[in-house]
Amino acid sequence: MAIGIDTPLLRVEHVCKRFGGVQVFDDVSFAVAPGEVLGVIGPNGAGKTTLINVTSGQLAPSAGRVLLQERDVTRLPMHARARLGLVRSFQQTKTFKQASVRENIERALSFSGGLHTAAADHIDSLLDRFDLRQHLARQSDKLAYGQQKLLGLLLTCATSPRILLLDEPAAGLEGSERTRIDDFVRSAIEHFGCGVLIVEHDMDLIKRLCTRALVLDGGRLVAEGAPHEVLTRPEVLAAYLGTAHSEADEEAAAC
Repeated sequence: MAIGIDTPLLRVEHVCKRFGGVQVFDDVSFAVAPGEVLGVIGPNGAGKTTLINVTSGQLAPSAGRVLLQERDVTRLPMHARARLGLVRSFQQTKTFKQASVRENIERALSFSGGLHTAAADHIDSLLDRFDLRQHLARQSDKLAYGQQKLLGLLLTCATSPRILLLDEPAAGLEGSERTRIDDFVRSAIEHFGCGVLIVEHDMDLIKRLCTRALVLDGGRLVAEGAPHEVLTRPEVLAAYLGTAHSEADEEAAAC
């Protein structure tokens, strides 16, 4: 069960990111509590993936700070944050491509220091849910795209995550595979008590899973609230989701 946002696992405070003279986003702040699923939505180019890159440690912020369970991890690299339980997935498949599914899992668990028995047990259970057990001996880049993507998600559990940052987990998946994202998120929360941040264009998934949604546009947070409420705001539908008015009206009607 989620607890109040006043006791967050993750706090991102006033972060900015610039590349030379180009400002990607400015003064972005948010928090994620245990058991919470926070959605970050907005049009292409809004800075959503860059926000995950900064939060995960793949990129250093130009200003601001990132705190994990009140520990300032702003200057820690991505691998160090991952060992502390701040873990991300990627839009594209991210596995050890020349290694088998079994070797991918072993390498991920080895990276965690081999100290996470609970993580190993959870990964073992996910093999069946994701229909990957029958492919344990198969080279990971020989899997179908959806299976590769699900394997990448499975590997994020190796460090018993406290925060999962999921960058478009449903991208490229068939409709029947997308419901497995729901299963993955809910089982991770149940097993690890983690918080989850999802960047996603699939609004149905956002509405199903997220307790809150942030709208990022032009490098600014322009709206925040329950997904069904945020997605009915005319300014969000018209400007920040990049939809035509007819499409926006359909989204609103579906909320």
